[in-house]
Amino acid sequence: MNVTEFHPPPDAAGGGIHYPVYMKTIRLLIVDDLAEVREGLASLLRLAFMQRGQAVEIVGDASNGEEALQEAARLHPDVVLMDLEMPVMDGYAATRQMKADQLAQRIIILSIHAGAEERELARRAGANAFLVKGGRLEGLLNAILNEGEPINSEKGEME
Repeated sequence: MNVTEFHPPPDAAGGGIHYPVYMKTIRLLIVDDLAEVREGLASLLRLAFMQRGQAVEIVGDASNGEEALQEAARLHPDVVLMDLEMPVMDGYAATRQMKADQLAQRIIILSIHAGAEERELARRAGANAFLVKGGRLEGLLNAILNEGEPINSEKGEME
């Protein structure tokens, strides 16, 4: 097992302690305008990661990009699952701002749109991965765990 260390923020509990990455709980923020999607994803991910014996905590959710920025600043997630089409502020704008403000380590676009244009716009906004809703669960789990390749501008998915 390749063990690297991570360093929690200084203001976090245990901020002076370095933990092996396999012990780290991944903090996840889910952003989608449909409450049913947010709740369903949270339940599915909790069960899937529990079965795999991996620690993932759903720290919060948001229904639009503006709310996502506020929640990310407050909750400091490691990973954000981001929808593209939302009211108030779309996922592209929210991704760009989150990256600029360094509010999350990874942003994974999870969208019903699978076109080349959407994928390229997401890549340019700074998304780390682009996955299509309804795709394989294993692909989503691997993207959250960062066990895949960066976004591919041609296919837009993790390879």
